[in-house]
This record gives sequence, structure tokens and C-alpha cells, in this order.
Amino acid sequence: MSETIVDWQSHSDDDGILWLTLDKQDTDTNVLSISVLEQLDSLLDEINNNPPTAIIFRSGKAKGFIAGADINEFLEVTSTQEALIMIKRGQTLFSRIESLPCPTVALIEGFCMGGGTELALACDYRVALDDAGTRIGLPEVKLGIHPAYGGLVRATSMINPLQSLEIMLSGRALTASAARAIGLVDKAQPKRQIERAARNVALAPPDRQSMPFIGKVLSLPGIRNLLAGYMKKQVAKKAPRQHYPAPYAILDVWASFYGNDKRMMEEEANSVARLIQGSKVRSLIRVFFLQTRLKGLGDKKAFNPSHVHIIGAGTMGGDIAAWCALRGFNVTLQDREAKYLSNAFKRAHQLFGKRLKTTRERNAALDRLIPDIDGDGVTRADVVIEAIFEDIDAKHAIYKDIEPRMKPGAVLATNTSSIPLETLATVLKEPDRLVGIHFFNPVAMMPLVEIVRTASSSEETVQQAIAFTQHIGKLPLPVKSSPGFLVNRILMPYLVEAFTLYDEGVAPEAIDKAATDFGMPMGPVELADTVGLDICQSVAQNLSAAYGIGLPEALNRFVNSKQLGKKSGRGFYNYDKGKPVKDKDADLGDQKMIQNRLVFRLLNEAAACLKEGIVTDKDLLDAGIIFGTGFAPFRGGPMHHSLQEGVESLVAAMSDYETKFGERFHPAEGWSLVTE
Repeated sequence: MSETIVDWQSHSDDDGILWLTLDKQDTDTNVLSISVLEQLDSLLDEINNNPPTAIIFRSGKAKGFIAGADINEFLEVTSTQEALIMIKRGQTLFSRIESLPCPTVALIEGFCMGGGTELALACDYRVALDDAGTRIGLPEVKLGIHPAYGGLVRATSMINPLQSLEIMLSGRALTASAARAIGLVDKAQPKRQIERAARNVALAPPDRQSMPFIGKVLSLPGIRNLLAGYMKKQVAKKAPRQHYPAPYAILDVWASFYGNDKRMMEEEANSVARLIQGSKVRSLIRVFFLQTRLKGLGDKKAFNPSHVHIIGAGTMGGDIAAWCALRGFNVTLQDREAKYLSNAFKRAHQLFGKRLKTTRERNAALDRLIPDIDGDGVTRADVVIEAIFEDIDAKHAIYKDIEPRMKPGAVLATNTSSIPLETLATVLKEPDRLVGIHFFNPVAMMPLVEIVRTASSSEETVQQAIAFTQHIGKLPLPVKSSPGFLVNRILMPYLVEAFTLYDEGVAPEAIDKAATDFGMPMGPVELADTVGLDICQSVAQNLSAAYGIGLPEALNRFVNSKQLGKKSGRGFYNYDKGKPVKDKDADLGDQKMIQNRLVFRLLNEAAACLKEGIVTDKDLLDAGIIFGTGFAPFRGGPMHHSLQEGVESLVAAMSDYETKFGERFHPAEGWSLVTE
């Protein structure tokens, strides 16, 4: 092999099969960097000169096939023309694989994403490891782009468009068996048989995957355009075109050019070259790296808990327990009486039904979730999480009871959303073992968990909490203990401003529209109704004492009348079958003013948190607010957005709003840190 080919190893076996193994140097993950692709191009020159019996592509890494393209190289592209050159180089290379004169097989073990899946699609056959760790997908839409190396063309020519388009529009990854069911892979095999299966396919090639009849019908010009239009309407419910153009670009390329592979390939490249130059793509790539940073915090292997004990079977406690059981932990769930546990188990059953495919898996998860009125699980638990209502005295009573019964080295955690841990730790003999593990509602949907530490929290406990969070598949964010921590602290002024606007006579529909037009996943009024107005009031009261956040009359009025939002059927909105009833003819008022008032309060509080060191840097702040609130990902986080908008102009606008609307818009001291 040429000395310049360092990331690919090749060897021929006795049957004449050439095994090409990608093992990118100096990294645990295979990515399709420019260098890797250039090396493969050189190999294909040699292969065309002396074709083997067959070729099998595989990975030399322990955990995956190919993660995709090298995202860092995307950020180096400075023009549409430069992007187009890069994309067409990849398209040409994968077309060379497709046109090789011998059978080609992709042997997929572990994750196979983006460009890795596109390479696999360029092969004649795909054999995947039938294992929980195998995930196959085309998630480029999450970065604001779409498949560019021919993946859009090949996937929609082979797989029913209802399925091929769905996996590209959602960016979701498939298991090996799910990929086999839709025709994305040819065989899903266990570990002991996978090499033999790949070899058999290479030596005795079966018929290749082809579009099923229903897929051919759906791809006909008239039907294709109707289907694309329907899918755009579905996409628009979650991702407006002005904020997320990539899914619409996928549908436009398919609807307009399907059936002409050459033209469709050209338009696939042109589309991504245009998208990749936008600020939205760069912000979404930033979000990807922020997520990677959170995933890399701490050492998951340093703490291997097996038993979790949850105290409090309310919405949060019950859902935390269900999530931990779903993730494979033995969980004991404690509350005062059986009646308090029943709703938690009902919700757990619903969660398992949605997330687990087989009856065996669902029953196993239910078996791991154990009712425990007497709290016997405390003595066996590696992690104990208190998740009762926000009452200091009640929490103190629990800590006094359980601390003597906990085993040495077990983590004692609280899910409090706003009470400083220093206050809670005063009754503990070992206050250094208390840490906050603060989940967000709904637990199954929200990826972030705040890891709250005090000055007395031991480093070991904090690291154990971070590792536990990673074991349950959540993103840990270390924060300093203070009222509201980070996410609720920043979110509450935004919500309170929405309530204030409502008190001033602004329609809730107008308030929510201003927020969703900015890019929030849900408006603040509907969000407050969803969380529960009593919970919002409780958090606001705790923060009011610390930061002087006023409580708008509307919030108190609704809570006093037991109109608590979605859970009671009435709050700012009325609810019909869990859906808010909104007035389509509501007066939308001055949308720019409403949006500014909401967003300025959020940004200003974020700057204040940066000044106080609630998190260690502005990138972690952005990560916390994106993954903890859903803050418009295409804006890259509140601090990144502020830099993009211009801090000086934002501060000047806030000063203007201070004159018009009051001192709550006075620019925080932390703005000077945002530009550092």
C-alpha cells in the first residue's frame, strides 16, 4: 500500500475478496475527512487497474463504522463555489464506488451516520450487526443541511419515499433490524455470523434492493408533488422554513428532479452548497459541538451505579424513576401511600409502550420499577434522588431520615428546581455528599440535567452525579448553587414578562407567536400552562426573594382560582383533549415590541448569570439554555446570538426599553464579559 494511504488498510483473502478497513489515525472515531477521501480515491485507482473478486468495506474502530463527514472542514468553507467543489469531489468518489466492476459490500458495526451511510448506499449491499449499538441514519438535517454525496438520490431510488424521506427529514437513526425492514440494509446479523454473511453476499451476490411497487407509485410525478406538499405541511408544524430551510430543500430536490439521477445529483450538490454558507448552519454546527462537550464531561466509567431510589412519585419523581428503569436501572419509587404511586406507574407503562418495541422489553422495564412505600430501597441504592414538592422543612425531614440509612459512597441528590442546596444541606451530618441532579419536564423529552454543586460538595460526589447522568443518556451541565440555578433563573424573567404583557391586555396568542417567530419551540404562555402555573408561581416566589422578580397579578389570580394550566384543563388557555384552544382572530399587536420585551429579559438575565459565574463560561451557558429550554438552536444560544446581533446595539436597545417599560430592562453588568 502507498505510504500516503495511512487511514485505510487493505488485504485480500483466499477467495480474492479485498477487505478495505477504515481506521482513521489519532482518533477514536472514523470521519470522512478530505484526507480520508483522497486516500480512498487513490485506492480506487489501484482497484480499477486490478479488480478483486469483491470488496468489503469495514471499520477498524471498536464503536462504529463511520460517523460522517468531518464537520470541522465544513466550517473552513468560505464560499458557495468552494463548498460545491468539496461536495462534488465526494459525489464523484462515491459514484466511482457505485460503478466498480465487482460486488461491493458495506459491513456496518456500531454507528453509521451521514457520509458513512452515503458510502454504504453507494455499495451494492449492506450487512449490519444486529446489536443495540448499531445505529444507521442520515442526520444532516440537524446541522441545517442534507445528504450531499448522492445519499438523497440513492436513498429515494431504493426505499419507499415515505420512509427514505422521513429518516432524512427527522434525522433519526435506525437500528439494524429497522433498517433491514425498510430495505436500507440487506442483512442484519449477530456478531458471530456477520463476517460470514458479508463474505457470502460478496461471493454469491443476491438480487439488489429495489424500490417496492408502492414506492414506485408514490414517486410518480403527480403523486410525488402531492406527497411533497403534504410532507412540507407536516414539517412546518415543527420547523418553519425561514428558520430551518434544509427539510424543505430535501423535498424540493426530490419533487422536482426525481427520475433524472444526473440532474438530481447536481441539484443535491447545489442545494447543500447554498445551505452550508448560511449562518443557521454554522449555529447548528456550534450546537452539535456544544452537545459533544457536554457528553464529554467527567468520566462515565468512574461510577457504575445499578440501583436508584426515588423519593416522591409526583410528575417529576415518577417520570425520573420511569426513565431510569427504561435505561436499565433497578429503581425503587417511594411515596407516602399507594395511591400516589399509581399515576407514576401508569405514566411509566405509557413511556415503556412508546420507547420499547417488544413485550419482553416492556415487561423487563416494569419489573425493574418497584413500588416502595416504606423506603427500604434507600439502604441498597447507589443513587438516592429526592424529588418531592418545593418545601424546605419537608425536604429536611426526609434527609434526617435517610442519611443514616444510606450505604457508604452512595450519592444523595435533590431534584429541587430553585432552592439553594446550602439551605437543604444544613441538616446533614455529611453536607459534602449532597448534590443537585435537576431534571426538566417532561423528563423523557428534555436532554439536559443540571448538576448543582455547593462550595462544600465533594468533587467525588459531583463527578459521580455527572457519570450517573451520562449512564441514563442525559447531558450533564455543572452549575453553581444559587436560586434557580441556571435554566430556571434565565427562563423565569422571560415567563414573567409574558405574564406582564398579558396583564397589560396583550392576547396570549400574540405573546406566543412573537416567541415562536423568534424560534422558540413553544410560546411562553403555553409553556407556563404546560409546566403548571402553580409550579411557575413557586419558582417565581423563590426567585423573587433573591432577585426582586415581581409576580404578575395574572399568575396569582389563576393559581388562586385553581386554574393551573394544562393539567387542570384551564390556565391562560382552555384545553380540549390536552390541546390549547387558541383564538385565530386574536389581535397580534406590535409583534416586534412583544418579541423584544420577551427576548431582552432572557438575554439580560443570561448576561447576569455569566457575571455571577453560575457556569464557568458562555459556551456552557448557551448549551444549558438550548438543551434546557429549547432556545432557538439555529441562533446558537443566547450569548452567541447576542454576539451575532451586536452587543452594543442590544445594550442600547435595552436602555431604550428601560426608559419605556421600567428598570427591569436595565442592562446587566455581565455584558462586558460576553465579548471577551
